[in-house]
Amino acid sequence: MSAMRVDAKVVMLGKESVGKTSLVERYVHHRFLVGPYQNTIGAAFVAKPIQVGEKVITLGIWDTAGSERYEAMSRIYYRGARAAIVCYDLTDSSSFQRAKFWVKELQNCEEHCRIYLCGTKNDLIEGDRSLRQIDYHDVQDFAEGEPSSTDELFQKVAEDYNSSAFQYMTEEPGVDLGQKKDSIFYSCCHSN
Repeated sequence: MSAMRVDAKVVMLGKESVGKTSLVERYVHHRFLVGPYQNTIGAAFVAKPIQVGEKVITLGIWDTAGSERYEAMSRIYYRGARAAIVCYDLTDSSSFQRAKFWVKELQNCEEHCRIYLCGTKNDLIEGDRSLRQIDYHDVQDFAEGEPSSTDELFQKVAEDYNSSAFQYMTEEPGVDLGQKKDSIFYSCCHSN
């Protein structure tokens, strides 16, 4: 039996310098680039196929700019997304507040988007726990579940897309703007 191809739009959101581009690089190219990244302007796009059961799900990943001056552009990129990975830096408490902003934004504007919360820069706090500025329990109060690696996070996105919870989204002819549904959050606190 041949694999069936399904495409899912995934958007990466979060404050600038939280590690969105690093996560995508790690997942897609299996590498971690040392040194400062050039800030993303607008968004970058990459597609990555994943085998889930008998289907191949191609994640179309939009890595958006985190600077607030590009916020309006980010809204263009997350429109129609089936999944959003909202990133925050475990060593920067303001990034968690910004992540909460993006979660609320998505809940208000993209009711069919499944939201995944991802704590980054775990490698920094492994060596020095005093660098951690975001309490684990605060994250757990806000989200559920916790994939332990970048690969597991994106695999979870693909598996969730493949599940029945996502199926109604692809068959629906339009969006009822008056209808709001509860979002489901998953937390990822490792970026290895």
